[in-house]
Amino acid sequence: MADWVLHVDLDQFIAAVEVLRDPSLRGKPVVVGGNGDPTERAVVATASYEAREFGVHSGMPLRTAFKKLPDAIFLPADHALYEAASADVMAVLRSFPVVVEVMGWDEAFVGATVDDPVVLARSLQAAVLSETGLHCSVGIGDNKLRAKIATEFGKPAGVFELTRANWAEVMGHRPTSALWGIGAKTERKLAELGLSTVADLASASVDALAARFGPRMGPYFRTVALGAGDTVVSATPWVVKSRSHEKTFQQDLSSLEDIRREVVALAHQVAADVVAEGRPAVRVGVKVRFVPFFTKVRAMKLPAPTSSAEELAAAALVVLDRFEHGRAVRLLGVRAEFSADDVEPKPSPSTYQ
Repeated sequence: MADWVLHVDLDQFIAAVEVLRDPSLRGKPVVVGGNGDPTERAVVATASYEAREFGVHSGMPLRTAFKKLPDAIFLPADHALYEAASADVMAVLRSFPVVVEVMGWDEAFVGATVDDPVVLARSLQAAVLSETGLHCSVGIGDNKLRAKIATEFGKPAGVFELTRANWAEVMGHRPTSALWGIGAKTERKLAELGLSTVADLASASVDALAARFGPRMGPYFRTVALGAGDTVVSATPWVVKSRSHEKTFQQDLSSLEDIRREVVALAHQVAADVVAEGRPAVRVGVKVRFVPFFTKVRAMKLPAPTSSAEELAAAALVVLDRFEHGRAVRLLGVRAEFSADDVEPKPSPSTYQ
């Protein structure tokens, strides 16, 4: 028997949950986001495969999605519904003799000691489908990185195995953006160094990478290109690091007085979450999206940990003053960050046979 890491990723999760609620949506282009009104300012939370074929994707403004696909069915996001569906899936995974590390509503790592990980993957898929009606893809790896990337090759509703043995064959010729954690900007910077493929990056000079990206990130990128990663799957519940609220304005805010008022209101919403969390905040951040779509984030450490709405609001206003004002604002956000010191350390994960 051997130790394996599996990455379970629910296919088009939010759209699939909406289809379960209303089967008439099956096979149709569905776009979920905001209040479901594509004329309002909001972004796509998810799109069904049928909508994705027309270029609609997560994070896209709803208005852009409407231009691309005016005949799509636009639905409001229902967070409570998705949380409940996710909890059902995770309960199914935990019914197996494995370690489950939840990564979000629609994904989890599964640690297992088995002879045949493919058999386990198929069993997980069948159980999730039978119990919840949802399809999932499963990536199999000898660490989290490879398992995560393998899932992309298994979509939709498939299984793919990616290990040290086939890493170079499968990944070597692919662009560096195929790696977990390397986005378009980093891809362009790597290309400037003549590093276009995963194989290029895997054989790059650590010193050259450190000189371009810093002593920590430079070597890290090469490590990722080699397929190295964490092998520990922990069942310890994830603890939130921050609480935040954002608001997109249907009409741009141009008055600093209006902006300050909205920041205070958001800070009070965040403070309510901080109180409910039972842990004081140690930092406050403010996010401002200026017209047309220019986003900046600033933050400050608090003089002392606090859960006070007044103190959090006052701090948010201090941070707001650090921005250069002059442009109209289309979005504001306030975030309160918790200290890592007030969370008990994770125990060593159990070994499941």
